[in-house]
Amino acid sequence: MVRKRGILKMLGTVAAAGVFAAALFAGVNVAKEKSVNTVADGNWGLSFQQEGEAPVANATAEYLAEYNAFYAEKTDKKVLYLTFDAGYENGYTGKILDVLKKHNVKATFFLVGNYIETSPDLVKRMVKEGHLVGNHTYTHPDMSAISTKEQFEKELNQLEEKYEEVTGEKMKKYYRPPQGKYSESNLKMAEEMGYKTIFWSLAYVDWYESDQPTKEEAFDKLIPRLHPGAIVLLHSTSKTNSEILDELLTKWEEMGYEFKSTEELK
Repeated sequence: MVRKRGILKMLGTVAAAGVFAAALFAGVNVAKEKSVNTVADGNWGLSFQQEGEAPVANATAEYLAEYNAFYAEKTDKKVLYLTFDAGYENGYTGKILDVLKKHNVKATFFLVGNYIETSPDLVKRMVKEGHLVGNHTYTHPDMSAISTKEQFEKELNQLEEKYEEVTGEKMKKYYRPPQGKYSESNLKMAEEMGYKTIFWSLAYVDWYESDQPTKEEAFDKLIPRLHPGAIVLLHSTSKTNSEILDELLTKWEEMGYEFKSTEELK
């Protein structure tokens, strides 16, 4: 079991790193353009053009709204939505939860099946402390490659069942495509299942275990790129994130930002 878990962890890290990197930076080379091809190649991408302003994404907020999907809130108010993706437990989530509790911040944790199976106590703690647990699929596949409704629903339903088994509660309907890979049909299928699809407007390269960013590198991305209505994506597997989170939340608070739950997105 230990060997299997280690292999799953390694494969998940490698797969997510390569594809997520492409998704995260797909829009960088289109800087200063005011629109990006909607749905593009199935990779979620962002182009950061002006400090303190929302990036241009490869799908507009208006387009996403047709499918009850979001990448940021359209607002001038200094609010942000903090989210974490977790494909496995790396020993840092407890500390992250401690910091969130200290700052009275309610975050969203997008989890996969392996995480819920191997870290049930942490999942229960997330729920007990008022955080939202979102659906990151059961096996973390490339969802854009899934064309049948049956297979799409299976990925989400299996995670719902595992979550209810562990917590005794129904999972709330918030979904994040693994690696930011999506298709228009995916958005439609998620909506038909009653889900809101949640992308992001701010993230940075924080998932390589053997090449973690320094505090300075993290702050260079996470401070100037913050904007009103931001949906922030961090990985709870990151040692750096666990070490900087207290100071990071303090800095965002000093900038006048209020933290909201993903359930308040509109």
